[in-house]
Amino acid sequence: MATLPEQLELKLKNLPTSPGVYLLSDAQGKIIYIGKAKNLRNRVRTYFHAGTRLDPKTERLVSQVADLSTMITSNEIESLILEANLVREHKPRYNVMLKDDKHFPYIRITTNEPFPRVIIVRRLARDGATYFGPYTSAKSMRKSIGFLTRVFKIRTCSFVIPHPQGKPYKVCMDYHIKRCGGPCEDFQSREEYGELVQSVIMALSGKSKDLIERLTTRMQIASTRMDFEEAKELRDQIEALNTMLISQHVDVGEMVDRDIISIARERRDAVAVVMQIRQGALIGRQEFHLISDKEEEDDEVFRAFFTQYYNHQPNLPEQVYVPKEYPELQLLEEMLTSLRGARVRILTPKIGEKVRLVELAAANARHLLDELLIQKRIHTERTSKMVSSLKDHLKLDSSPRTMVCFDISNTGETDAVGSCVYFDNGVPKKSEYRHFKIKGVTGQDDFLMMREVVGRYFHRIREEQKRPPDLVVVDGGKGQLSSACAELESLGFVQQPIISLAKRLEEVYLPQLSDPITIPKSSPALILLKRIRDEAHRFAITYNRTVRQKRTIKSVLDDIKGIGPAKRDALLKQFGSIEGIRKATVEELMAVKGINNRLAEQLHQQLGA
Repeated sequence: MATLPEQLELKLKNLPTSPGVYLLSDAQGKIIYIGKAKNLRNRVRTYFHAGTRLDPKTERLVSQVADLSTMITSNEIESLILEANLVREHKPRYNVMLKDDKHFPYIRITTNEPFPRVIIVRRLARDGATYFGPYTSAKSMRKSIGFLTRVFKIRTCSFVIPHPQGKPYKVCMDYHIKRCGGPCEDFQSREEYGELVQSVIMALSGKSKDLIERLTTRMQIASTRMDFEEAKELRDQIEALNTMLISQHVDVGEMVDRDIISIARERRDAVAVVMQIRQGALIGRQEFHLISDKEEEDDEVFRAFFTQYYNHQPNLPEQVYVPKEYPELQLLEEMLTSLRGARVRILTPKIGEKVRLVELAAANARHLLDELLIQKRIHTERTSKMVSSLKDHLKLDSSPRTMVCFDISNTGETDAVGSCVYFDNGVPKKSEYRHFKIKGVTGQDDFLMMREVVGRYFHRIREEQKRPPDLVVVDGGKGQLSSACAELESLGFVQQPIISLAKRLEEVYLPQLSDPITIPKSSPALILLKRIRDEAHRFAITYNRTVRQKRTIKSVLDDIKGIGPAKRDALLKQFGSIEGIRKATVEELMAVKGINNRLAEQLHQQLGA
């Protein structure tokens, strides 16, 4: 084993014996692995002990470690939860990752307000609202929301009810077509509306059978007192729920809330399936794509998925079924029990209907993995064809496996920015994306701006002795291409392949030709060029918008006496934008920490609310 850095050696000698989490970093300070341990000293030292036999994946990991840090926890369960949170935040290279997990939506019921709404969010928050999810199928989630809000007439408006200033609202079209009870105009009491919201919560929790029993009792009472309109409405709700239950029913013999988990895996790709059964009804099937090292143990893939999934699952079951006896199941069981606040059991069924459920989850996971692998193979073949086709059209010596594209975005003569996107074998590699604030150009001169961003990018390549891309694409015509070529030549990159792509007619310009070449519109080569050009354009516009918004916010709020960075950030966090602050009432502004009556009045007046 190579000699360790002195700083790392010192930290290894002083590791605590407590439970906790350790973070391993490379020479650039980037976290590359996060793990948990019952005893930090014993666990971390095994990586660096001369006599320890390591698998190839761990050997590669240890060879890149330049530093480590630790976080102590009270017990091993806390370390398990902290590990899952940190992996989700930092996405280390050598950890098993739930792919794109940050994008999974949740259903949020705003039970922290008098007349709750049902909305879609991307993050959980400790705000008193009720959450369901995450949902991997946004389509089915929206279908469920549409069904429940329609059946129970939940409002879809964004009104603050009751009005903060006591003013009356005017009911919208939803009230007239009987899609809402009109709480905004006091046509529906808070208690009546609350009953409907509770019905939605019960349905999303999988308690549809209990809900139907409750609605049936209310229907009979309404019928007895000859309130036939209410009885009919309740009957319609019951019929809709019964129709939904027929399609969901699974006969498992017990009315226990349970999840069924199975994972199918092939090399770096894995698909995890979670079948959610509540009161004998299959209320959902969530599927997740996982990325892991091909040499990672199956047990570690399972543990990583389990902790990452359940650490952000707002509605935990009483039982979890898994296909085999994995290590640390008792610890995982204690973790779920701690999160739920009630006993959760992890079971491995051996006989009967429960085994069939686990086999069904396994079949789903294998099927989804096969579909994923087929899609990846088709995509790989298609992009390879695009890259080789591009080589032929541009008369290049070799296929342009690595490509970068530059674009410029500005608003008049202000907020000029540049973007650079990176494609590897026809696929975006976002870790290599770069954006630039234009520093050396005054006024609106796209040619000079292009020269600046190309120069800064290639100057960094030369300084860091990196391999230049196989092809540079410039968004624009002959002028932008000439500017980029001049800068490359001045930096010594005289052999660098470079082209430009003009938007209007999709013409391709080459440095050695005065006229553009035309690539057929159906050619895979042009499709790839347009894709990278459009991605560079999107990335540039997004950054330009961010820069412009920051400047606007700074100029507007910083002009108000008494509003410093902390109060500015608090206002933006509460209201989301300048427009949100502008629409807020004095009372709503005063609810923000640090904003007193004088400041609220000043904001209200100066922003023109």
